[in-house]
This record gives sequence, C-alpha cells and structure tokens, in this order.
Amino acid sequence: MPRVSGKAKTRKAVAKRFKVTGTGKILRRKQGKRHLAQCKNRKRKRNLGKVTLVSAADLRNVRENLPFA
Repeated sequence: MPRVSGKAKTRKAVAKRFKVTGTGKILRRKQGKRHLAQCKNRKRKRNLGKVTLVSAADLRNVRENLPFA
C-alpha cells in the first residue's frame, strides 16, 4: 500500500497574520508599533499602522503554510 503524506493543513497562526487579496497577493502588518511608541513620531506610527505586501524572499514560506489561499 502506498504511503500517503496526509492532507495539507492551514497553519492557523499564519492565517491570522496574513491576508490574501483577490489577485493572489499576500498582505501583512508592519512591525514596530506595539511598544516603545513614545519615541516615534506621528507620521512614523501612522505609516506603521498600514498594511504592506510580503517580500519575495518570504513569499514561498507563507504560501506553504497557507495551502488553500
């Protein structure tokens, strides 16, 4: 009998952190807004609140953990 590797499962921790757009791009939150915010200016904190695309270097790892996205 052949060995079956099993069903591909979604990593829930990854699914909570990333969003897939309708065109297939993957969005992420920017890092650096959680703490030590009083030394950062308003413009910097405002831009840290926006979403951005996942870099090409990390794209493969994120897609492996989101098999159905």
